[in-house]
Amino acid sequence: MEGVLAGFATLGAIIALGFLLAHFGVLGSDSQELLTRLVFFVATPALLFQTLSTAPIGQIFSSGLAVASLSFVGTAAVYVLLARVVWHRSTGDTVVGTLSSAYVNAANLGLPITVYVLGTASFIAPVLLMQLVVITPLALAILDAIVSKRRSSLLGIITQPLRNPITVGSFLGLLCSLAGWQVPAPIAAPVALIAGMAVPAVTLAYGISLRLGPRPIAGGSRVELAVVSLLKLLVQPLLAYAAARWLFDLDGRALLAVTVVAALPTAQNIFVYATRYDRATTLARDSIFVTTVLSVPVLLTITALLA
Repeated sequence: MEGVLAGFATLGAIIALGFLLAHFGVLGSDSQELLTRLVFFVATPALLFQTLSTAPIGQIFSSGLAVASLSFVGTAAVYVLLARVVWHRSTGDTVVGTLSSAYVNAANLGLPITVYVLGTASFIAPVLLMQLVVITPLALAILDAIVSKRRSSLLGIITQPLRNPITVGSFLGLLCSLAGWQVPAPIAAPVALIAGMAVPAVTLAYGISLRLGPRPIAGGSRVELAVVSLLKLLVQPLLAYAAARWLFDLDGRALLAVTVVAALPTAQNIFVYATRYDRATTLARDSIFVTTVLSVPVLLTITALLA
């Protein structure tokens, strides 16, 4: 349980720093935009390349990957149905809302929490693969198509992922892992330095948005925010638990791992994507805030029941 609290304390300290820097005028809204662009185009691609290129294939392609995929699809399907049929959201807003409902904070919180709680970060690798190699490229391809000013050709649609830096970084990292190729030190060293900017930069940008943007939970639909938070913190971990226990016969630490990972809050990268494409920015920001706060008792409860 100490690992859960330690991970959230670290994240909260950096968010608070961003809030204070914005409050005292050291950083402004232009700094937030600069940080999010830096994270999107440079730091995050480097981090994803570094993470996937060093991930053992045996840890990636496991039952945890199937459980993560099923829990994501089930949760996302519920949100998409509500967004399109009940709330009549646009395609772009639906994409961001879907990610807010089911895209877990695997890198920023998942890595430290799984290390502290489970003793290893290997359980997070399948989720990272699914999100970085499948979910993110698909979501960004849809968003890229929406914001494109001209009608895309078939070739343009097919090659769209190759023009997105996050997708390119993910696929290059996976390719290195599949080939068993160790990145040479002259390349790995600068990539590691750049990758180190991703987490603090996006967290600072998020802290700035809390100070300069609308107050948390003050804008947007509170009903939709409540539904997104419920899907993220209750529905997704329940689906993961059910799939792991009754479809794949997992128990013990493996069952705890997939349930804990599914209960992680909404990833902060969703705020970067929402800001970049100007779609459902308030929902993305508020869902990160609410799910991060409420996931603490959720994760502690899961750990106490299944550990």
